[in-house]
Amino acid sequence: MQLKNVIESPCGLRFMLDGLDLQSGFARRWLLDSEMMTSEQEITACYDVLRHFVDFVRAIEPSFLNTLLFRLQGVKDIRTTIKNLRQSSTLDDIELFEVKHLAILSTEVVKLLKEHNLDQVVEIPSLDEVITILDPDGMKIASFYIYDSYCEQLKDLRIQMRKNPEQQDELLIEAAEIEEGVRQDLTRQLHSHVDEIERALTALAKVDIDVAKARQMVELGLCFPSISSDGSSRYKAMFHPQVKDALGRAGKLFQPVNIDFAYRPTLITGANMGGKTVVLKTLTLCQYLFQFGFGIPASEACIAIKDEIMFCIGDEQSIERGLSSFAAEMKNIDAVIKASRENRKLLALIDEPARTTNPTEGTALVQALLKVLATKQMSLVMTTHYDIEPGSAHCLRVKGFDNGLMNYSLVEVEDGEVPHEALNIAQSLGIDPEWIDLARHELEKSE
Repeated sequence: MQLKNVIESPCGLRFMLDGLDLQSGFARRWLLDSEMMTSEQEITACYDVLRHFVDFVRAIEPSFLNTLLFRLQGVKDIRTTIKNLRQSSTLDDIELFEVKHLAILSTEVVKLLKEHNLDQVVEIPSLDEVITILDPDGMKIASFYIYDSYCEQLKDLRIQMRKNPEQQDELLIEAAEIEEGVRQDLTRQLHSHVDEIERALTALAKVDIDVAKARQMVELGLCFPSISSDGSSRYKAMFHPQVKDALGRAGKLFQPVNIDFAYRPTLITGANMGGKTVVLKTLTLCQYLFQFGFGIPASEACIAIKDEIMFCIGDEQSIERGLSSFAAEMKNIDAVIKASRENRKLLALIDEPARTTNPTEGTALVQALLKVLATKQMSLVMTTHYDIEPGSAHCLRVKGFDNGLMNYSLVEVEDGEVPHEALNIAQSLGIDPEWIDLARHELEKSE
């Protein structure tokens, strides 16, 4: 699973990617093409490198960081040129310039990283021999030209052209043939270095990405996760960066949440507008961030590695497939059930299933879904505002109104009964009091 395949997930992953201050378009494309990590070794190695970059970002002088960022802005996507070189296709002047520019840029970045021992963390192969090939005069200028140094015969022809302009056309043809021979020779010499050139390009993109991730961690107060050894996931003071940002701009505070879950189903109940959906979005976001090597929005996090993440947020009308909201939701949940029967480490997060049908059938569908998935070896977190029997599920409830204010923290409860707080929430929103009073009267009559 590549990052670009899940970037539009409604969990808020795009907000995190858009917040990365990447310096080159190539680094962004490389990141989008990266695969979701599913091995402990790979994830551990990724975060070990990122820790060094966070320390670097926290300790570095702004002027030094700006110098590094400026250098990284020069990284270009020259994969087509590298492909041509690998196939021994004669490189033209632009392609030779791209290789020379990369080699000089790579050397400059290595020097900067060495000043803070980051060259021990990031392996950027030396391209000194590439520079020697493409910069015979040792000018260290990131431009390319078929230099006189490459061929004495070419040097003599150019002298003749300057002295005898009347013979220039004839001499130009001869010089062009020699120049093409020089390009062929340069391509041949560079061919033996194509692997180092490709690795250097990738390494520079990774430096760009790690610096951006580190800066994001510091700016947003993200944490390094530990890897769960028992299949459980635990979060302390978890928050959703996008929601927190929106509330901050409105002068409000985001209330962090503590939550843990494992293979036993976790059922979160609470009234509408109780923050249940935000919890699921945040859990989904955190799982993706973890397995793509980002900082985690929490004060502490211990996360289990999953092979697949399935987020069903409901109300997903599919115009292209001609499906109603209910039909689309049923198809998505059916896919979860099918996936649960396969031998994979699955995390399923299902928000308010059957919310778009009548309460009687909706309650029955949710109750039955919980029973079906409770027997599977998977991690399940599901929210609902229906009153259902939780069975063996771990039950959590949004605390709700506390001293007249909405408390979004999660508390453990014994059953799946949903608190009746819709009218209190509506009243707190300043909804027409006549409507609320009449609704209370109708509720009292039905009791």
